[in-house]
Formats: sequence, structure tokens, C-alpha cells
Amino acid sequence: MATTIVDEPRGIAQPVDVSAGQKRLRQGGNWVLNGLLILISIIMLLPFYWVIVTAFVPQLSAFGKPPDWTPTNWTLENVRRVFDAVPFWQQFLNSLKVSLLITIGSVITSTMAAYAFARLQFPGRDPLFVIFLAALMVPGQVTVIPTFILVRNLGLMNTHEALWVPGLINVFGIFLLRQFFLRTPRDLEEAARLDGAGHFRVMFQIALPLAAPAIAALSVLTFQAAWNDFFTPNLFLTSADKFTLPVGLVALRGQFGGTPTTIFAGIMLVVIPVLIVYLLAQRRLTESVALTGMRG
Repeated sequence: MATTIVDEPRGIAQPVDVSAGQKRLRQGGNWVLNGLLILISIIMLLPFYWVIVTAFVPQLSAFGKPPDWTPTNWTLENVRRVFDAVPFWQQFLNSLKVSLLITIGSVITSTMAAYAFARLQFPGRDPLFVIFLAALMVPGQVTVIPTFILVRNLGLMNTHEALWVPGLINVFGIFLLRQFFLRTPRDLEEAARLDGAGHFRVMFQIALPLAAPAIAALSVLTFQAAWNDFFTPNLFLTSADKFTLPVGLVALRGQFGGTPTTIFAGIMLVVIPVLIVYLLAQRRLTESVALTGMRG
């Protein structure tokens, strides 16, 4: 194969031969890179595969040395024990309810706040945004006591409102969407304003469709964080019928004396919904990462 380059001083196109050796070298480099990525993927998936295998084998054969990565004596006994030990479906609905409320509520508030910080001009906008960013540097454990006192004074102890109401404000979500809005072109918004559209119409009909990949990525991250959260439900909930799944796993461990196969079966049942959500939103998440570096 031959390509051409232009000699700028003379303006003469000169042929340059790309040797077959260089082609083979490039192909070899691609094979090595692909093989390395596959190896890293396998290493990352091994723990999840081990959880699944351990969840479906008897206790006596679960932790042999060396480990049996391809067992033949599969059983559903561990999964059955999970459903017998804790009200799994009730806790599943509790987790789904809290996670959806936090995800939907925080995405709505983050979108509106991010659009205001990116597109509206109002006094104190930049200092206020700096204060929001400063909140990202404060560990969540620092605000536990004030949040606990506030929830107790509002009479929300042992209620799901104690979980999702504080989660409606997502500083990271505001920052992420603001950066995305700043990188989107203003031409369509300015044309809509010339036609008489207000801020709400511009935001809902123009800005939000353009920001769909970022909103989808934020929704996945928020849902995953809310679904896997153990600290907050453990702090505010005391009734078993109000527990979410992460708290239910701890109760499962206490009832069965820490039986590893039963715990692994519970972990598998908790991870599957998040995995499904990620697979459904994978394309949007990839688009969000790809568009982050683009400027309008």
C-alpha cells in the first residue's frame, strides 16, 4: 500500500511506501493490546463469577482447595434459604422504591440547578456554585449527626422518607450536568428564544434532549449508589419490614450464623438488578463518556 505526502517547500507529492513489516508490527501491537484488555476483563469478572458459583453449590464443596471453578453438583438450597430467612421481596420493593425516588428526584433537581448555573445570569451565581463544589470535599460522615438530628426532629425516623428526602440534592449531579450544558452549543437555544420561548421551554425541549446521555449516566450512577447504600438505611431504619436489601443481608448473616454460601446467594440476588440497569443503559453511559470531551 502506498500513501503520499506533500513537500511543502516544493508542493510536490511524493510516494511513501509502507512496508509489510510495519503493517505486521501494527497488527501485532493491536493483538497484544486486545489480549491485555481481555485478560484484565477476565480478572475483574472472576470475583463475580466466584460469587455465582458459590451461591449454587453445597456448603461442604464451596471452599475446596484448589477451588473448583466448574462444579457439577449445583443446588438451589442457598437461594431458598435466603427467601426463608428474610422477607426478601418486601426488602426488594423497599430498595426499589427508595432507589427510584432518589434517582428521579435527584436527576430532576440536578438538571434544573445545573441549567440555572450554566445558562442563567443572577447575582451570586459563581460564589454559590463554588460553595456547592466545596460540599463535594466534605465526607458524608461529617454530616451524619446534623442529618440525624434533623430527621429525628421532623419525625421521619424508621421511615423511607428519611432515606430519599436528603438524597434529592446531588451536588455531583449538579456539577456533572452543568459541565455538560456548558459544552453544548447555544445556537438552538438562541433561535428558540427569538421565537419567544422561555427558559422552561428551552430547557425541556432543547437542552434536556441534548443532555440525554449525561442524564442517563447520572441516573445509573445514582441508582447504583442508592441501591447499594447500607450506611444510611442502617442508621435510620429499625423495623425489618422497612429494611432495604443491604441491611437485610446483615440480618441474613446473623440468622444463619454467617453461612458463606447463603450470604453469597444473597449478594448475587442484590447485584443482579444493578447489573440489569447497567446493561440497559450501557449505550447511553458510553455516549456520555464519549461526548464529555466535545466542545460546542
